[in-house]
Amino acid sequence: MNLEKIEHIGIAVKNLREAEEKFTELFQATPYKREVVESEGVETSFYRIGESKIELLAAINEQSPITKFIEKRGEGIHHMAFDVKNIYQEMERMQERGFQLISPEPKRGADNKLVCFLHPRSANGVLVELCQEIKD
Repeated sequence: MNLEKIEHIGIAVKNLREAEEKFTELFQATPYKREVVESEGVETSFYRIGESKIELLAAINEQSPITKFIEKRGEGIHHMAFDVKNIYQEMERMQERGFQLISPEPKRGADNKLVCFLHPRSANGVLVELCQEIKD
């Protein structure tokens, strides 16, 4: 199997600080990291729950995919992310099996990852993110 594990679940929120208050209470844990990803127009906040992670995503501008997502669907689960050993091989494998990549090359994402998204049209309405740890 090429997908190692669920890396995280991304949740789109309107207001990051308000969402952090709610999720901190829900999880009884504080975020371990907050990060702005300019290329995606988002500010993220990460929680670690056991071996799992939850990523809150808030738009930092009107062009952000999160702005458009919330306008269309409201706040809620935005994507599921899977850890992969080799993102380039996994992207090729996914394309060969009929999945549509949103971009032809991986991008630098939050939490020290290379990321690539599969279009929800090709995954039964689910936005899937492939993640590979960046080794420095």
